[in-house]
Amino acid sequence: MTHLAVDVLVAGAGPAGLFAAERLARSGAHVLVCEEHEHVGDPVHCTGILASESFAEFDLPRDPALNTLSAARFVSPSGLTVPYASQVPVATVIDRPAFDRALAARAMAAGATIMTGARVASLETDANEVRAIVGERFVSARLAVLACGATYALQRRLGLGLPALHLQTAQAELPAVTPPLDVELHFGRLVAPDGFAWVVPVYRPSGAASVRIGVMASMDAAGCYRRFLARVRDRCGVSAAACTPRQKILPLGSIESIYANRLLVVGDAAGLVKPTTGGGIYYSILSAALAADTGSEALRRDRLDAAALAGYEDAWRVRIADELQTQAELRRAVTRLSDDEIDGFFNLALTDGIMPIVRSTMRFNQHRDLIRALFRHPPARQFLFRSIVS
Repeated sequence: MTHLAVDVLVAGAGPAGLFAAERLARSGAHVLVCEEHEHVGDPVHCTGILASESFAEFDLPRDPALNTLSAARFVSPSGLTVPYASQVPVATVIDRPAFDRALAARAMAAGATIMTGARVASLETDANEVRAIVGERFVSARLAVLACGATYALQRRLGLGLPALHLQTAQAELPAVTPPLDVELHFGRLVAPDGFAWVVPVYRPSGAASVRIGVMASMDAAGCYRRFLARVRDRCGVSAAACTPRQKILPLGSIESIYANRLLVVGDAAGLVKPTTGGGIYYSILSAALAADTGSEALRRDRLDAAALAGYEDAWRVRIADELQTQAELRRAVTRLSDDEIDGFFNLALTDGIMPIVRSTMRFNQHRDLIRALFRHPPARQFLFRSIVS
């Protein structure tokens, strides 16, 4: 069995793993990224929407950007529609495979090595090193970064715990003759229990148009997807011979520990996603940046025990713990609503001044100000508290 010795082993070549790998390599570490699939960026696991300001915040590659989004339509179980529009682009649709490949190119330019078709089959740590089996190779490292997405076999074996909550998702990108101009978000127990369904328009430089249609739900995501596709297919000009959706587990809460001796966990692998929407790219990259900063300093000092790596969780809690907790509180309230109650909230939004609050406080990655404003708005507060009590 071939033996490889590196400073850092990164398990997973998604945005979190690749962004962390680039930062660690730029600090002088010898970094090996192992990706279980044959090609970086394939298969696609997410809707591929980023807040527009994220590109500047993290100096992200802009070539994979497709079209911007500045408006959305929220649709209730009975068909009530609440529109939302911004004067400036709020989010950007990206070509996710191209985005991942661009991050991979940056990581390799910084000095990282990327191996594809290389699944990390086992991993263990002790006071002296990380030991892993990757295909026919034995890899030893000073530090490991788990960025393997929403699969939790390694976390379970390492005693890191599992996400407190998860949903199922199903999504496909389909050619469309008449895609909607705006994002659509559809709610209801029959549409997507405990979640929602979406239609995202995609426009490519070639002129080809498509839609990303998907659902996140607490059960039967594939069935929810089929029913929702039948509901919107004709209006979007989607062929009846649609492809099978990509399904995955979506964590909605962090694992018990996102660090241990010689180990850091980032992105979906740590359960760090938005509890409201399940969006994960921004938090994947943010957590990767925080982990890389902590890891670089620990490598420099050659202090890689859990106490030395605890700064990663401290930094994460300062940046996003309050945001995620507030989002989780809203999720607990709204998932108790019946379809009639959801319709009632839509009626409230249409008549009682909620939309001005949304327009003044809504941020794509940060929902805390909006949620707190809703709980301060007397009619909305009464409605949400009634849901919580019931």
